[in-house]
Amino acid sequence: MRRLSVLAMRVWFAAVLAVAAGVTWPGISGLRARAAETEPALQAAVHAGDVFLATDSLAEALQDARGDAQGCLDGLCWKPTDFEVRIEAPWKHGDQCVTFPSPRPVGHAGNDTVSMEWYIARDASGQPRQAPACVVVHESGRGMDVGRLIARGLNAHGLHTFLIHLPWYGKRRPEEGKPTTEMVLPALSQGIADVRRARDAVAAIPCVDREKIAVQGTSLGGFVTTTASGLDQCFDSTFILLAGGDLAGIIQHGAKDASKFRDELRQAGMNDEQIAAALYSVEPLRVAHRLNPNRTWLYSGTFDEVVPPKHCDQLAEAAGLADDHHLKLHANHYSGIIYLPVVLAQIHAHITAE
Repeated sequence: MRRLSVLAMRVWFAAVLAVAAGVTWPGISGLRARAAETEPALQAAVHAGDVFLATDSLAEALQDARGDAQGCLDGLCWKPTDFEVRIEAPWKHGDQCVTFPSPRPVGHAGNDTVSMEWYIARDASGQPRQAPACVVVHESGRGMDVGRLIARGLNAHGLHTFLIHLPWYGKRRPEEGKPTTEMVLPALSQGIADVRRARDAVAAIPCVDREKIAVQGTSLGGFVTTTASGLDQCFDSTFILLAGGDLAGIIQHGAKDASKFRDELRQAGMNDEQIAAALYSVEPLRVAHRLNPNRTWLYSGTFDEVVPPKHCDQLAEAAGLADDHHLKLHANHYSGIIYLPVVLAQIHAHITAE
C-alpha cells in the first residue's frame, strides 16, 4: 500500500488552503493553457433555459450470478426511460445549475428534482470547451464544503465537474427545515439512483466528452458512489475517498460522525438490528465485485476512526483492487484533506489517461 510522505503534506498544505480560497496555484494556469491547445473550444455555449433530452443507459434488468447481489440490484434499480436535463442559473455556487428528475421519487417535489452545481471547463480565453467530466458526490456535512472543494479543484485541472446534491441537501432541502431521521435511510437508495442517472444527464450536455465521465465520492458520498458505480460500471472511472464496506458495522462501532448518526437513529426508535437491516439494502459490499478494479481507486486513512481501516480493506478485497488502487493516507477522517491537491492531481491523470 502507498503512503504519501510527510514532505508532501508540508509542500501541499498551502496549496489546499489556496484551493479553498479559490486561488490558483502555480501550474494550474499553465495546465489550462495546454489543455486549451489540445481540446477544441465549444462553438455554442450552453445557456440557462436550455433543455436536453437524455435516456437512461441502465439496463432494464441487471443480472448477477450471486443471489444476494441480484437482490440488491432488484431493490435499487428502476425502469429506464427518457428524461429532461435542464440548465438553470446557478444556485449559490457553480457556473450553472443542472437539474433532472430523480428516477426514484419519494413524493416531495423539491427533493425529487436533482440539482447539480456545474463548474464549467474553459479554454485559455475563458470560453467553455469540450472536456472530460466528473460527478462529485459530497460528504454528510450540510454545507457540502469538501465536495465543493473537490469539484472546484478538479475543475481547476480542466475538467467539467458536477457537484450533485444528495436527497435533502442543498437546493433539495425542504424549506420547513431538517428532514426527519426516518427520511434519511430511504434517501440513501434515492441518492444511489440519482448518482447513477447523473452520468446520463451529464452525457446529454454538448460540451462534455461522453467517453470520459467519472464519479468521485467522499465519506457518505463514497458509500453512495461505490454502490452506484457497482450497479453496472457505467462510469469510466470511480474514485472513493474515506469510505469502505459493512455500513452497519461502521454505524454501530465508528466514532464521531458515525456515532452521531447511530445516536440519531436510536433516538428515532430504531434498535441495532433494525439499523443493520435498513443499511443492508444499500450495502456497498453486496455489489463491490461488480466494480471495474482497473478503473476504481480507493483512498483511505490509516488513522480513520469514523471509517476504520478494516472496513476500507474489506471494500478493497471485495472489489479486487490491486495495491496501487488502494492508496492509504497517513491521516484520520478529517486531516486527510491536506493530501487533497495530490489526490486531485492523481484523479485528473487517471480520468484523462488515454
